[in-house]
Amino acid sequence: MFNWLTQVANVTLFGLRTIPERKGAAITAAVGIAGVVAVFVGVLSIAEGFRAAMTVKGSDDVAIILRKGADNEMTSILTREDVRVISDAPGVARSNDGPLTSGELFVIINLPKRSTRTDANVPFRGVGAAALAVRGDIKIIEGRKFEPGRSEVIVGTGAARSFEGLDVGNKIRLGQNVWDVVGIFSGGGGAAESELWTDAAILQAAYKRGESFQSVCARLTSPEAFGQFKDSLTSNPQLKVKPLRQREFLAEQSNMLTSFIRTIGFLIAVLMGLGALFGALNTMYSAIAARTREIATLRALGFGASPVVLSVMLESLALALIGGIVGAAAAYFAFDGFKAATINWQTFSQIAFAFTVTPQLLVVAIIWAVCIGLLGGLFPAIRAARLPIAAALRET
Repeated sequence: MFNWLTQVANVTLFGLRTIPERKGAAITAAVGIAGVVAVFVGVLSIAEGFRAAMTVKGSDDVAIILRKGADNEMTSILTREDVRVISDAPGVARSNDGPLTSGELFVIINLPKRSTRTDANVPFRGVGAAALAVRGDIKIIEGRKFEPGRSEVIVGTGAARSFEGLDVGNKIRLGQNVWDVVGIFSGGGGAAESELWTDAAILQAAYKRGESFQSVCARLTSPEAFGQFKDSLTSNPQLKVKPLRQREFLAEQSNMLTSFIRTIGFLIAVLMGLGALFGALNTMYSAIAARTREIATLRALGFGASPVVLSVMLESLALALIGGIVGAAAAYFAFDGFKAATINWQTFSQIAFAFTVTPQLLVVAIIWAVCIGLLGGLFPAIRAARLPIAAALRET
């Protein structure tokens, strides 16, 4: 066994030392694999960023209540009486001002993008007086909160960054009203940062929605209270509602687009991976052709076929690892934190998010590079082991 390992090490080191003589082909293979990894990470970082934007990072003690059968807020309708009954349900947290619930209205408006000046759909949300206390992760970072009963809006950081006219102190015309932008808020990197918020009663009047709402956001006394809260609502004959934890609700909203982006990312990576695989095959076949006499000499000196096979595969693996690490590093510095916006297909509105390159994504990408390298070295390795020694020694 020791002799066999020594043979593997010697043949591998011999092959690695000759890489500078084949640097053109070696660099081509490594760069091809680096490109595959960079594109793979770049595309999937979009899905990771969107998923992160639609995921609440807090506890499970916040619930979203929709009309039964509704898939999103756009298709949900609740009455003021529904909101009152939900607010009185067991498990709802309370403050000195009353239950921590927020009856909410959701409309889509058009605003011009800062980058292209073209209009895009933006979520405009009417909320209750307790909305900030209900969610907990909403923080006013500039200006102040809107005052109930007035045409004032606060703007999420993602929306303020992406759309014109949303600076504090500006006036914007939306619908029949002129609104004062009085504050900018952060929401823990979540979907709320892509929205504009105002008093629900003012939004109802501005868009002629009567006293209707589309959802209720409720803070519970604890995450464990959700079961009791849900049972009390679903068993109440006055209501036809669907309670969800906020985390679950946002995950549902992001599933379609996240799955689509991931599928596209894997398809692109597979197609580019095939190209890189053929590049690796070509590189290793070239290496075998250039080293025919050397390999035959080693075989004649007593080196076995299996050490030759392993040495060629290890050389291919080394090139793949170099390409994979370079590609992963390039993708991380190029894409991580890059600000962008896309359409949420559930509501057809813009969601601002940041590309997110996670450690898990980098590991998967490098594993993909390793697979390409191993496959690229397999067949050339087999050919190297099968070279007739006598014929190979006669080659010039």
